[in-house]
Amino acid sequence: MEPVIDQACAAALYTDDDAGLDTGASLLAADPAADEELHRRGEEFVRRAWARGWQPADVVRIVRRELDETGAGLAAALITAETAGYAQLPPRWAGQLAELPSPAPRNRPDRFTYASALLELYRLLLRLPAVEPVGPPPGTAADGRHRPPVHGEPRMLTRIRALLAKAEATGFPEEAEALTTKAQELMARHSIDEALLAARTHSAETPGACRIGIDAPYESAKAVLLDSVASANRCRAVWNSDLGFTTVVGFEPDLEAVELLFTSLLVQGTAAMTKAEAGQRAGGRRRTKTFRQSFLMAYAQRLGSRLAADTARVTAEAGSGARTGEAEGRGAADGLLPVLAARDVAVTDTAERMFPRTTTARVRGITDAEGWAHGTDAADRARMGGGEPRIGR
Repeated sequence: MEPVIDQACAAALYTDDDAGLDTGASLLAADPAADEELHRRGEEFVRRAWARGWQPADVVRIVRRELDETGAGLAAALITAETAGYAQLPPRWAGQLAELPSPAPRNRPDRFTYASALLELYRLLLRLPAVEPVGPPPGTAADGRHRPPVHGEPRMLTRIRALLAKAEATGFPEEAEALTTKAQELMARHSIDEALLAARTHSAETPGACRIGIDAPYESAKAVLLDSVASANRCRAVWNSDLGFTTVVGFEPDLEAVELLFTSLLVQGTAAMTKAEAGQRAGGRRRTKTFRQSFLMAYAQRLGSRLAADTARVTAEAGSGARTGEAEGRGAADGLLPVLAARDVAVTDTAERMFPRTTTARVRGITDAEGWAHGTDAADRARMGGGEPRIGR
């Protein structure tokens, strides 16, 4: 006779209706002896996701998006169990595992409900498409060309993180402006220092990639903001609107900067939008959705040009030899532009190999003039535009 676990999976995982889930869950609820094999199957489905290019944060994000928080907790439990068996995990995985939601307890609130939720999760995991890998899966050796993040943060990144945290917390726009501008300047200088160091040491490091979630609502505006931040920090960004993330391609120090700055600017922009919206509501208007969409798009586009200008200014200062107190002095500055140009070419080539076919998204729904004006003002205060996000196909 066919094992209960096989009967349950056959009934539930390869159909789209609830009847199959109910049948599979009933079989499993009546047979506690199948529990261990049920969880072992789940770990295998997670392992298949790694082979298709997914990472822990990606899996939890898509589960939360397609199912619910309970499903995310179940996925977290499977991921924790599956990754515990590896002697070494790929770069970035430790941070992702530390941020997993609390694992859902087994067999709560009852065996049938629990089994049904697990089978629904397995159905989703089995149908995950292959995505462009942004690092090796666990259990395989890295090729050595990408520098993994070191244990702990470099002092410069710690300073940048502290500046952005203060910018998010302050209630004074002028202070937030100064703090965020200083953070972008430090990021640009950190990128330049890393590029010169790699050139002097003839480093074999090549561009890497990371994925950053783009959550609802107003995904297109958020994707434009991330594209703006990536471009200003010598990276390329490609948005996958169907799966809810953007892949950012660049050298490791620049990827770290993009993640930090995008998160901070999104927090600052949301706070500014909420405050502006409250003022609009006090005046009697009700078009909340169009106001928010227009606000965030204006905020994103305005910031792009300001970020790019800040980066260009810092690069020009370094290229003219203004920072002569550094290790190589003017000699290093004289060779800066060719070094940066070579890194830009490497990033572009890597992005085009990863995404040979992209298209440009046309942003719609920007119809609220007041929202656009308020978003532009907020971007000016943040001291940080960009064009349309590139979408992978």
